Amino acid sequence: MDVVVTGMRSTGELHIGHLVGVIDNLKKLQETYKSYFFIADLHVLTTNYEHTEDFKKNRVSVMLDWLASGVDPNKATLFIQSKVPAHTYLHLLLSMIVPVSWLERNPTVKEMIRDLDLKENASYGLLGYPVLMASDIILYKAKYVPVGKDQLPHLEMTREMVRRFNYLYGELFVEPQALLTEFPYVPGIDGKKMSKSLENDIKISDTEEDTTKKIMKAVTDPQKIKLHDKGHPEVCNVFTYHKIFNKEEVNDIERECRSGELGCVACKRNLANKLNEYLRPIREKREQLKNEIDKVEDIFEEGSKAASLVANATLEEALTKMNLK
Repeated sequence: MDVVVTGMRSTGELHIGHLVGVIDNLKKLQETYKSYFFIADLHVLTTNYEHTEDFKKNRVSVMLDWLASGVDPNKATLFIQSKVPAHTYLHLLLSMIVPVSWLERNPTVKEMIRDLDLKENASYGLLGYPVLMASDIILYKAKYVPVGKDQLPHLEMTREMVRRFNYLYGELFVEPQALLTEFPYVPGIDGKKMSKSLENDIKISDTEEDTTKKIMKAVTDPQKIKLHDKGHPEVCNVFTYHKIFNKEEVNDIERECRSGELGCVACKRNLANKLNEYLRPIREKREQLKNEIDKVEDIFEEGSKAASLVANATLEEALTKMNLK
């Protein structure tokens, strides 16, 4: 069976954008491939190295969100990156052969330094994160990595590292292929990209009351001011949510919005009910898992041990190829 690998940084509680953009995809992948899904906690340090006080809490939060949403440890190997030391060992080996120029041309690093105003505080770890990312993938000889089109350059850098290693020391690693995935765009309640840091997100773990309050504050069509004004759903955040979470009624909502029959307040209330209905079983499962936290952590502990067996075997092959064994 073909292998697929993907990870998620544990920076805090996940929101509905993660749910439909990432977690739903993990659930599909686990049915088709030999899947390795990991919590990329080491990658968090590339930008949050000064603030590790919530490190463990955030890691557990991702565990709960994954399991409650249907990611299945019986169908995929679920593990924590930092508990598989082979990731950091191979990262070191690859860093010896990767030209600095490859890393300096990475547009994502430049954007992160600019957006986070890091300037001279940008760390070696941030510059070299593509090397760690490559290690994450090739240790499991993954054939596929799920990515959006904007992430193709990142994957190509991994492929370049594989080609360089194989050229220098002999064939070992697999060049991973992109498994192109269309991630539904879920805007924040203010219309910007949904983000915890912008406080415009709706978390999986939010209460139904909190979810309703956030929906009622959501930005809508700026031209629909009065109750019976004709709306333009294509520019409305609330309608975007309806398309994802209320597919049965979305055509009627679009028609009634355009005609002026449906007001924004009623539209938001309808959405809040539908979204809470959609999230209710996930939230109930999450609460149940919170009361079984030892069991949850054991799942990822066992998954980390299983991942280590595979990763260590590949690392031994790499060390042998490099005449370090």
